[in-house]
Parts: sequence; structure tokens; C-alpha cells
Amino acid sequence: MTTVTTEPTRGVDVDDAPRSTGSPATRALGAVVLALVGLLVLLGLVTSPAERVQGEAVRLFYVHVPTSTVMFLAVGVAALGSIVVLWKGSVFWDLVAAASAEIAVVLTGLSLVTGMLWGRPTWGVYWVWDARLTSTALLFILLLGYQAVRALPADRTTRARRCAVAALITSLNVPIVHYSVDWWRSLHQPATISTLDPKIDDAMLVAFAVGMATYLLGYLWLLIHRFRVGWLEEQVADLGLGDALAERRAEGLADAGGAP
Repeated sequence: MTTVTTEPTRGVDVDDAPRSTGSPATRALGAVVLALVGLLVLLGLVTSPAERVQGEAVRLFYVHVPTSTVMFLAVGVAALGSIVVLWKGSVFWDLVAAASAEIAVVLTGLSLVTGMLWGRPTWGVYWVWDARLTSTALLFILLLGYQAVRALPADRTTRARRCAVAALITSLNVPIVHYSVDWWRSLHQPATISTLDPKIDDAMLVAFAVGMATYLLGYLWLLIHRFRVGWLEEQVADLGLGDALAERRAEGLADAGGAP
């Protein structure tokens, strides 16, 4: 993700104006994420063995499962922020919910793509109208709907409340996606790691753990940056509104002064 910079804006003290969405802490976090990506590639493609049944296709496990898991987290954070928005009208949590929902769109898309790539050698087709796949596709559509609602012209309060409702409706689909393999007959396999004694090769377990850490920290890094971009956009909008009101007042005073 490219760091966003801002130029000094009229009416804002140049010394106080933020120059970037980055900070020493986020740069350190980004470095950790990059290191984990490199380690995940090494573990996933080199050190972990092929699976007895799925063969080399199992390597998608280290990407697909963390993507889907963090996807649930992203939607959950958006729903939590939306509850606070409806309760207290918090601008902070509105921006958190918006940032998390936007990241959730990307994660859900990646989950669908990696799932299809995994399904081709496993099931023989890229797509079937399986309960898990269909409910995940519905989640993707609902998240796109949230983005559409956010793009509708409205004042800040109205937009925040509309988006909060949309996020909560979207979150209702998360338990359906999660439990779909248990509630309906499904081609999708059940949870691979669901106990304290997972039946999985140690090298695979280590690669999976690194994959989870990579996606969790990557989500946090993206969330912080996207939130800061949103915050800067709100400040620019406030400044633009202030300038427009000032110009209208000046025009009104000029008209009043020129009247007979």
C-alpha cells in the first residue's frame, strides 16, 4: 500500500499538519510483515511437505485459510465499529468500520480466488454451488454493497448511520459462512485445525501459524493506514466546507454593503 502524503492546507498550521499516514511504529510493523511474507514463502513452498491426498495443492492451505479467517475478523471489526456508531455517533469508529470493511472486500475476494484455485485440483472444477462458496460469494456482494452505500451523497451523520446498518446486516452472513459446512452437505472440508491436538504434520502446522501471523499483522498494518487516510479525508472535507462557508459569508456581506 502506498503511503499517502498531504500538502499544507490553507488554515492549518504547517507544523501541525500530518505529512504522511506512516509513523515509526507502522514502518516497523510493515518491516515485520514483509519478513513474515518471506518466511511464509520459504516454509510454504520449500520446507513443508506435500499432503498424502492433495499433493502439492495443499500449499494453498497456508494462504487460503488465513485469508478466510482474517476476513471474518475484518467484518467483525466493521460490525463492532458500527454498533458504537449507532450508539454514540463516533466519527472515530465510523472510520475504523469503513477501513475494516474495505480491507474485508479484498480479503473476501482473495478467499474466493484461492478457494477456486484449490478446488480445481481437489474437486476437478473451479466452482460449484457449494454452501461455503455460495455464502462467501454472498458476503463479497454484501461488502460491495457497503462500499456503494458509503459512496452515496449524504451528510456525515446520515452516511455513518446508513453504513453502520449495512455493516451489521453484512455481519449476519458471517456465522452462515462459518457453519455452512456443518449445517448443510458440502464438498468443502470441515475445519482442519479445531483442537489443541491438531492432526497435521509439524512442518505444516508451523507454516500455517506463520501464515496466520502474516495475515493478522498485515491486516493491522492496512487498517491503521486506511484509517489515517480516512481521517485525513475528513479533515480536508471539513476545511473545504469551512472555506465554502467563509466565501458565502463574504459574498453576503459584499452584497449587503453594495445595496442602496
